[in-house]
Formats: sequence, structure tokens, C-alpha cells
Amino acid sequence: MADTYETAPLDQRMTTFVPHAAALGMTLVSCEKGVGVMQTPWREELVGDPETGVIASGVVTALLDHTCGLAVNSAAEAPMPIATLDLRIDYLRAAAPRAGITAEARCVKLTRTVGFVRAEAWDTDRNDLVAIAQGSFMLSPRG
Repeated sequence: MADTYETAPLDQRMTTFVPHAAALGMTLVSCEKGVGVMQTPWREELVGDPETGVIASGVVTALLDHTCGLAVNSAAEAPMPIATLDLRIDYLRAAAPRAGITAEARCVKLTRTVGFVRAEAWDTDRNDLVAIAQGSFMLSPRG
């Protein structure tokens, strides 16, 4: 019997069970309480400008948002539906041509109803960031 979303391992819940994550090829790199790391590989169909070969900024946005959600869910007592309330992204530079993107998000505060997160995204060099983000996420506890 196939796993349902609720019983699937975290890597499946964050990748194959989420259509946009699956379409963008997101993979879970690591996860610990309140911290998550995810990647999106470079693919031709994800390029924003064919002349430069740089991955589209919308892919970076989706990866940061999704990785922030991972951080919030991993900080909570149990996985739950969440929704992005606010996400500010500052793009520091264009990604390197033909390079995938990695994002790390950290839940800095979890209240009863909102999770607050900071994140970074990079391509080939963790010390030369492509973007930074800060967001808040609404928690929807079940039960």
C-alpha cells in the first residue's frame, strides 16, 4: 500500500507529494529540528534567460519558500498544514550559469499560530549567496 501524505517519510512529504516541488526536482538534503536544507538541480527547462543559462528567479523563490516551510514543520511538535503569510527575498546576485540552487532555512521562533524563518540560497559557493529571505508562516494544527 502506498504511503499517504500523513504517513510518508518527511523527504517524500516535502518532495514527491508536493506537485511544484516534484516538478522543480527539489530534494531534501537534510533536516533537523527547526532547520532544513533542500536543493533544486539545474535543468534546461528551469532557465530564466536562455542566453545566460541562469536558473529562473522564480525557481529560487519557490525553493526558499518550500525550504522555509520545511524548517517550520520540523520545529513543530508534529507536521501540520502551514501557509506563507509573508516572505521577503533579497536577491544579492544572479546564480551561476548552469548551476543548481541549495537553500537552508532556520525557524527562529515558533508561536502557537505563527512560525518565523530566515533562509539563504546559494549555487556553487555557500559563502557567496544568491539570495536571503525572511518570512512568517501560519500554523494550522490538526485536531
